[in-house]
Amino acid sequence: MEIIDKFPLTGIYGGTFDPIHYGHLRIAEELLDHVGLKRILFIPSGAPRLRVAPAASRGHRSAMVRLAIQDNTRFSLDEREVNRPGISTTIQSLREFRCELGDHAALCFILGIDAFVKIDHWMEWQELFALCHIILVARPGYVPIGKNKTLSAEIQKEFVSRSVAYASDLESQSNGFIYTARTSLLEISASHIRSLIKNNKSIRYLLPENVVDYIQTNRLYTGNL
Repeated sequence: MEIIDKFPLTGIYGGTFDPIHYGHLRIAEELLDHVGLKRILFIPSGAPRLRVAPAASRGHRSAMVRLAIQDNTRFSLDEREVNRPGISTTIQSLREFRCELGDHAALCFILGIDAFVKIDHWMEWQELFALCHIILVARPGYVPIGKNKTLSAEIQKEFVSRSVAYASDLESQSNGFIYTARTSLLEISASHIRSLIKNNKSIRYLLPENVVDYIQTNRLYTGNL
């Protein structure tokens, strides 16, 4: 039987990216070094199951991600969800990644704390831990997990039993841990960017300049939030 000392860590970063901005990019950049991720796959969602439809099309959101990450050799775009017909589910994508990468890779699903407290609404959510680790990142104004009064008993049980204190623990097995990372909390949101665009206000320095140019060229977000 082959003995593996460490499992290489691959970050899985999903989201609508409507549009992608420096808040997303800075979190990803810090996780590369802080956690020791070998690479991060950005996965724009197709049709999310638990939120309203994105304002920009699948093609536009994917194109913006490609532009935003093009100069970082450890960032990659994965278009499986924008190319998948119907509703996007995280569990389906993680099953695919596990089949493609095998048991010798540690998948690290990057998730905001605000989304994690509602994870029991996700399809087959408890199977996630059999497929990946979860790296939790905070949002501006977040409530720490330990102080969140709305956390369900099931989620609390998973969090307590699976939490690890050190990022290096994630390399010891391919899945099953929860690690809470400390990253910069940039006060940037996609909804605020869309609002600025609709109201003909500047969005410079909130997202990469090539993404700003793409939004302006394609007249995105001018008629909705």
